[in-house]
Amino acid sequence: MTRSDHIAMIKTADHLYLQVADNIEQLIEKDVMKIGEKLPSVRMLSKQQGISLTTAFQAYYHLEAKGLIESRPKSGYYIRFNSRRMPAMPGTCAPVKKASEATVSDMVMEVFSHMRNPNILNFSVATPPPGLMPAAKMAKAVVHALRELPNNGIGYEELQGNRLLRGQIARMSLAWGGAYTEDDVITTSGCMDALTLCLSAITCPGDTIAIESPAYYGSMQLAESLGLKVLEVPTHPVSGVDLDYLDKAIPRHKIKACLFVTNYNNPLGSCMPDKNKKALVDMMVKYDIALIEDDIYGDLYFSKQRPANCKTFDKYGHVLLCNSFSKSLAPGYRVGWTLPGKYKEKVLLMKQNHSIACASLPQAAVGHFLEIGRYEFHLRNLRKVLHTQCLRYSQAISEYFPENTRISRPQGGCVLWVELDESINTFELFQQALKHKISFCPGRIFSLQNKYNNCLRISFGPVWSRQVDEGLKTLGKLIRKMS
Repeated sequence: MTRSDHIAMIKTADHLYLQVADNIEQLIEKDVMKIGEKLPSVRMLSKQQGISLTTAFQAYYHLEAKGLIESRPKSGYYIRFNSRRMPAMPGTCAPVKKASEATVSDMVMEVFSHMRNPNILNFSVATPPPGLMPAAKMAKAVVHALRELPNNGIGYEELQGNRLLRGQIARMSLAWGGAYTEDDVITTSGCMDALTLCLSAITCPGDTIAIESPAYYGSMQLAESLGLKVLEVPTHPVSGVDLDYLDKAIPRHKIKACLFVTNYNNPLGSCMPDKNKKALVDMMVKYDIALIEDDIYGDLYFSKQRPANCKTFDKYGHVLLCNSFSKSLAPGYRVGWTLPGKYKEKVLLMKQNHSIACASLPQAAVGHFLEIGRYEFHLRNLRKVLHTQCLRYSQAISEYFPENTRISRPQGGCVLWVELDESINTFELFQQALKHKISFCPGRIFSLQNKYNNCLRISFGPVWSRQVDEGLKTLGKLIRKMS
């Protein structure tokens, strides 16, 4: 048997147990199989599906890891959870009447000060932990880059960025319907750097930009640093930005640009449908303004196919797509990029004025990692883990938190948005939780208005463990005491 035949057999077996598990999961979701109901024995499943006992065991192990079924000693497997019976989703915020001066409270600094404390159970960081990243393989990629780069990478990189990396990013665009070349890509020092360069290139101090509500607090800090006003746009936890509101708001508030996370928004987890993305791009063309699209979570999808982005529908260059490998591969390498469309020369000028060039070594290492095909293999495993953790965290929250708790249902990314009773102040809860060495993000930091005081964002990045389970249980107890 050849090596390729052996690999093909492994892939077929892997696909088979996942297919069986997916079929059972669909039956659970449709309530054909109900909570508490006993599943066929492993031997019976093997006969029914025409699969080996090993494959049947793998299918059940996969569903058990997701928390959908449970094994009972000397009894078999039983249905444990159905996400259709999850609590209601959070509501959409009320529209605001005017744009706000971008100011971010000391509350953000308070949360940030605990984010790197190793003694705290940290639900604050919206990034998978280092243990889920391919550290050893990336180390090999760095060694390869050191050998291959001219002068071992100590010279300046091209202004536009490492050519190998830009070519690989252009190839990746095929996954979401793009057809770009390396000349369309500009590399940056992470996604926030890409957002900064793009926003600086198309706005001036005093301009108004539109963002989601709730929105990532880093976007508001960025707007503040650039002297911009911010209009918060009501955002649905499933479908994203309210386009009707935005269409009226652009001329009324003289919006200069929009900054949105269209795939798995942080913190809501919403994913804008394709028809809405196309309508949003058409709106940008209609008003001749720019859309800065942050797609940093786009590769962390739980469905079978990567979602499109607004750039997919961009015919005239109005969309400045920004991304990085910080959430999916190597946060510390700070490798990001942008496809800035018709604003390319302005963004390049900003990069030249701000940083001259990005670090050579990390770019070359990531470019090599992509070139040898390891990135997609890594992503497949990462997505499985994150999807499983999303379910486990959601189950625990629905079990341990009060009954009137509302939870988002993201189909990608790594955060949950939780809405509690209006009487609960989550910044006070945050301060109480710190006494128990637990951290999360209070909802108030995701708005410039006095909103979301009863909400919190929990990252399901930390690998599920007894400590995580106990941490969520403790949070639930603290909330009940405050009720």
